[in-house]
Amino acid sequence: MIRILGIELRRSVALGAALLIAVGGTIVLQATTGRWATGWMALVMTQREYLAVMSPLAMAAGAWQSYREHRANVAELFASAPRPRSRRIVPILAATGLTVLVAYLVTLLAAAPRIAGTAHYLPPAALAVTAVGLITMIASVWVGLAVGRLVPALATAPALAVVGYILQVLAPHLLPDQGFVVAFSPSMGMSRFSDYDTVGGGVSGAQALWMAAVAVAGVMLFAVRNRRLAFAALVPLAIGATVTALVAPTGAAYDRQTLDPVAQELVCTTDTPRVCVSRAHEGVLPEVVPKARQALRLLPATGIVAAHEDTSTIFPPTSPGPQAGTALMDITLDKHGHLADPGQFLPRMLTEVFATPISCAETRDIDLASAAAFWLLDREPVAGLNGFDFDEPETVTLWKGLKALPPAEAGGRVAAVHRAAQKCQDTSGLLTRSAR
Repeated sequence: MIRILGIELRRSVALGAALLIAVGGTIVLQATTGRWATGWMALVMTQREYLAVMSPLAMAAGAWQSYREHRANVAELFASAPRPRSRRIVPILAATGLTVLVAYLVTLLAAAPRIAGTAHYLPPAALAVTAVGLITMIASVWVGLAVGRLVPALATAPALAVVGYILQVLAPHLLPDQGFVVAFSPSMGMSRFSDYDTVGGGVSGAQALWMAAVAVAGVMLFAVRNRRLAFAALVPLAIGATVTALVAPTGAAYDRQTLDPVAQELVCTTDTPRVCVSRAHEGVLPEVVPKARQALRLLPATGIVAAHEDTSTIFPPTSPGPQAGTALMDITLDKHGHLADPGQFLPRMLTEVFATPISCAETRDIDLASAAAFWLLDREPVAGLNGFDFDEPETVTLWKGLKALPPAEAGGRVAAVHRAAQKCQDTSGLLTRSAR
């Protein structure tokens, strides 16, 4: 069997298709490193999203393989050979399935070195996400084989690639992104809203069931001698669709599976002052600690003695409970998996200390909070909090007013801003009048 498989690999389009898929997948991943450099889960989810590119290529490769056999006009010769039909089609299925599987893994392995040094957290769900991607690639090439056999034309392969790409790109925009729909489209549901996003086991299980059913249907279509029996391929599709619909999580159950609570858990230093980051960002803890502790040394008047990463998320909405004496930090990673804009880390962290929580948006005054932060840093605010090089007129004005005051009075006003912010009170005007 191994010898037959080797012959099939050499004579078929399998190796060329694998090279094309691996190169295409690697190009799109390397061109979008900022989307997945935060960790392993981000990488495998982004790769799954780019099935919109790799899956149509696999389908086109399968269709081209069937067209080559049709053009060679060897069907009658093979049919006259006194050997079971399975002995002829199994090597083709094995060769094409194996090569697209390897191509998908090569794409993943080509990206892995970029984050290997900073991504410490590997959730089990990442393996399930990758497994569904592998099943999808196998199903895609087998469906391509079947379509190419049913419609043996020169235009079938490119047309199948174009149609497959359009459907997978349009689906996320035309269909609601929820459990039932996501279960039938392995490239959907992979968009990420935070570094703690994941794909639940129920979702991966439903997707695997559906793609396995599609793969079985593809094999049946490719294997049947009589085209009138092609409708038999509807049976595994019907069974797969029914089971998938029954096991796919929906509504609140789906929403709960889109976040990884383990990734949100805090990993802290053993010494003090205590600095904690989420498990998803554990790899940058050595980069965060010196900067966070420098900020804590500037805050003795506020009673803040520890710094924790802010693990709040927008979808689904979650927020860490308030802790007295703790400053929250926003941690953003760059395309290399390291701390993004390290020069802006201190101003941003200190600004959040003096700003009211986002839940108190009506009293949140970033200009005032930023002026207080830069007064502690003893430098003029010459750049915006987002790193753009332009002056913040209101912030600069407030900062200059603080610098003109005696240090004790200015410090009192800054402390008053912090007390008011903790109570969600209006902080406007606290820097321009005496502290009480």
